[in-house]
Amino acid sequence: MEMEAATAARPAALEALELGEGYATLGERFVERRAPTPLPEPYPVAFNPDVAALIGLEAEQAQRPEFLRLAAGNARFSSVEPFAAVYAGHQFGTFVPQLGDGRAITLAEISNGDEPFEWQLKGAGSTAFSRFGDGRAVLRSTIREYLCSEAMAALGIPTTRALAIAGSDEPVFREVPETAAVLTRIAPSHLRFGTFEFFHYRREFDGVKLLADYAIRRFFPRLLAISAESERYAAFLREVAERTGRLMARWQAVGFAHGVMNTDNMSILGLTLDYGPFGFVEAFDPGFICNHTDAGGRYAFARQPTIGLWNCKALAAALSSLVAEDDATAALAEYQPAFRETYLGLLRAKFGLETSRPEDVDLFSSCFDALHEGRVDHTIFFRALSSLGSESTPYDDRVAELFENRAQWYDWQRAYRTRLEGETRGDDARAAAMRAANPKYVLRNYLAQRAIEAAQQKDYTELERLHEILRHPFDEQPEWEAYAAAPPESARHIEVSCSS
Repeated sequence: MEMEAATAARPAALEALELGEGYATLGERFVERRAPTPLPEPYPVAFNPDVAALIGLEAEQAQRPEFLRLAAGNARFSSVEPFAAVYAGHQFGTFVPQLGDGRAITLAEISNGDEPFEWQLKGAGSTAFSRFGDGRAVLRSTIREYLCSEAMAALGIPTTRALAIAGSDEPVFREVPETAAVLTRIAPSHLRFGTFEFFHYRREFDGVKLLADYAIRRFFPRLLAISAESERYAAFLREVAERTGRLMARWQAVGFAHGVMNTDNMSILGLTLDYGPFGFVEAFDPGFICNHTDAGGRYAFARQPTIGLWNCKALAAALSSLVAEDDATAALAEYQPAFRETYLGLLRAKFGLETSRPEDVDLFSSCFDALHEGRVDHTIFFRALSSLGSESTPYDDRVAELFENRAQWYDWQRAYRTRLEGETRGDDARAAAMRAANPKYVLRNYLAQRAIEAAQQKDYTELERLHEILRHPFDEQPEWEAYAAAPPESARHIEVSCSS
């Protein structure tokens, strides 16, 4: 279930939204009933009409004081009691038996057509799972998640979505004092691999079954046609593994790195979840680490597909009371084909190939080797490649200028042009297709930082402008050409940590 597939409903006022308890109906073992901690003197920072439309909310509702109170955690929907969910997780490979929503509180589930959406506040104050934390988020981190989740959605990558940011001058202490903010994020479900792990390792196998039944009934209803329970649960595991494999392929193709791929940050729906430290690869490096606290490089860019499978194996272990070992092995075996098929399909589109040949893998691999050796910007290169014709033109030299080792580029270019001779599509048609597959604009850390610094002075112009540019990442937008540039030297080494 990808969020873009929601059934549109007529926009409604806040009071007309169809609300329910959703996940909280599973009971007190699964959630803590907890109201948000009010945010002192809140003010609006950002509002996203795209997500308002997704959940069937009138955009004009953002102007109401009632909306700001909801976005800040200073009010709740009167018909639903808010909650924080419990879960466990493998964090950097080490199992932590109890985690949970330490700073996130779900206000309600919204029914919009055939698809539910959880309305969740991130940074809404402490819960039973805060582990000595204050439960707050800072303006910096909320802006990064707001921008990146919406950038990912525009790139066609499954993700949670961001509806609004409410800010406050309340001080929050991280590495340095910052100000508080609350992010309203939306997803069909925030159910995680780690939720199943929590009950499995406590040997509460009935809880595992309740979770699986809930997930299948709400989000994988076609699996209900499988009469044998054991087969149904195996099919559920297979579905999650395939979605995860496809998600990893999409991340790799666009150059996105998620800095904290712990099992508690993995969605059973195959959504990109929990934007803390993240980054888009710039000077191409398979070993790119976007989280400076990941000293061992466990979640380095090139390792993401392997870690995705590792996490699916951890989910399989958590489902072992429901899924036999042989069935789990068979389900997990679908991860790699899902990843490979999706990734190669995306690469063919990026390289402008309509047909598939066995030698294409070597062509792709040698290109990435050249990008790595030349420290070439990933996004800029592929966008430039979109304009490279089957015949040599002066434009070729402009692409060559991206490479320190031009001889390697020219060697690869000859092989690429030879491969294009096997295609029937003309240069213009291929270029148009490639521009639709290779974004011109991604959320570079220095761009996010620029918006953050302005917002910290209560100037949200840059935040709004950057959001609007990222809504159309494949369009030329010549008036915003500077936003497609590689980072300046002074911004090449921005460090992002888990507190971000």
